[in-house]
Amino acid sequence: MVFADKVISSEAVFTGLESEPKPASLAIKGNKMIAIGTKEDIRSFIGPETEVYDFGNQLIMSGFHDAHLHLMFGSLFTHASVDLSKVRSAEEAATLVQQFADEKQEDEWIFGYGWDQTNWGVKEFPNRFHLDEVIPDRPTILFHAEGHYTWVNTKALEVAGITRQTADPAYGMIEKDEEGQITGILIETATNLVADIALAMPEEKQRELFEAFLQQAARLGVTSVNDLYASSFDRLKNWNLYKTFDETGQLTTRIHLYPALNGEIEQAKAMRDTFTSEKLKFTGLKQFIDGVVTGHTAYMLDPYLDRPETQGSPAFPEETIRDWVLAADKEGFQIRFHSIGDGAVRLGLNLFEKAQKINGKRDARHALEHIEVIHPTDIPRFKEIGVIPSIQPSHLALMPIESHTLRVQKEKEPYVYLCKTLQDAAGQIAFGTDYPITTLAPLKEIYYAVTRKDFTNEEVWNKKEQLTLADALKAYTKGAAYSSFREKELGTLEEGKLADLIVLDQNPFDIPVAQIPAIQVALTIMDGDVVFDRSDQYVNM
Repeated sequence: MVFADKVISSEAVFTGLESEPKPASLAIKGNKMIAIGTKEDIRSFIGPETEVYDFGNQLIMSGFHDAHLHLMFGSLFTHASVDLSKVRSAEEAATLVQQFADEKQEDEWIFGYGWDQTNWGVKEFPNRFHLDEVIPDRPTILFHAEGHYTWVNTKALEVAGITRQTADPAYGMIEKDEEGQITGILIETATNLVADIALAMPEEKQRELFEAFLQQAARLGVTSVNDLYASSFDRLKNWNLYKTFDETGQLTTRIHLYPALNGEIEQAKAMRDTFTSEKLKFTGLKQFIDGVVTGHTAYMLDPYLDRPETQGSPAFPEETIRDWVLAADKEGFQIRFHSIGDGAVRLGLNLFEKAQKINGKRDARHALEHIEVIHPTDIPRFKEIGVIPSIQPSHLALMPIESHTLRVQKEKEPYVYLCKTLQDAAGQIAFGTDYPITTLAPLKEIYYAVTRKDFTNEEVWNKKEQLTLADALKAYTKGAAYSSFREKELGTLEEGKLADLIVLDQNPFDIPVAQIPAIQVALTIMDGDVVFDRSDQYVNM
């Protein structure tokens, strides 16, 4: 008889195969689930060395799989930056930055994140002089809540060699005032001029940030992630560091790598051949089609209401993106596109459709990320072409609804931040956080998917787009696994699958929806090993 290493039981087990939890026990041997059934069914798997856990009515489910994040960038924000998400003025932000800098005297660069002028009393971009007054002698870079523009001080501009004569990079802008003076706001790719220098960190610092991320992920029940290309922020990534952790058994979160789609096919092939383990796997390529609505850089089908001279534009010439897609698709690569505006969504679908016609139809599972605005005629195309919608539910609560509704035509409002409609149309939907644009906490994403609460946590945005709790959990497990070609190994609790599972300290099916964000993870198991445990449910048999 084969005895299990661990047997885990609860009156509430959500396998992901049904829409309700049920009483069940799971037997784990090595890194796989070898049986699931009633307590009586699994009793024979309990041997003298088996660790037995009984969690009462606490929910057991698959580990969360974040389908879209930026691992090292997020860890920098969480563990080595000042949080400006709650400030309501440039002056308040500057005060926090000064306090943070005083605490980090040894740091060459000062980092911050999360500011958003649309939440301030004065809804205008701040300027470098606000920062110069409190920190004139150390370079400072503060990333906006959406990550598509930055606020820097004069010292940072000097270190980067940026002057009023510096030309704007392609798809970027060094903002200037009416007199031609640099304001300290860098938009889209202009951010790279400073970030490329600021983010060039020594390996010791990279290791600290990576270890901090793994600990945070385990605590939050995140057992798998898709680490997507993030422009200049990828300067923080160290593929060899990831690989060292994998080879030495220190990797406690599965990582699916998505470097840049940029025409470098041979380089992509080399990465595909290098990162092939169950815990660290090259999975596809990612690129930006557009920017964000609040910066008028999201690519729209129609001009912006408050800036009728523009409808945004693609981040690269369409012919360039098309050539990249056709070449990568031909070599069997999955492609994920940042696509926020309805123009970007249509362009992404058109490109995938063209690749399918030219290279032949296959199980490509290309994905569009974010999809904040979509034209209704493009909704059924996800199913027709086989494209996966990858959504971050809490994005709708990042800022006031007015940030969108004042910029797009009223008839588009029913097609902003769709969720259920895309799930029903595509058949598969994947959830993630876009960490660090939102927190890594999965249960906050679940809450917003189920409630559709807005920035105020009072109003509901497009109520018809609410998901059931079961469907939201499936999107964060089964759907995300499918989006990464891992559904045969991950995403549901089934015999023969990898033992990645978590226990929540409450059963979200039994409590008011408002309490979901407060749920904590009691136990996280990844690859059969306990990587986080705050429970007291171990029963020594």
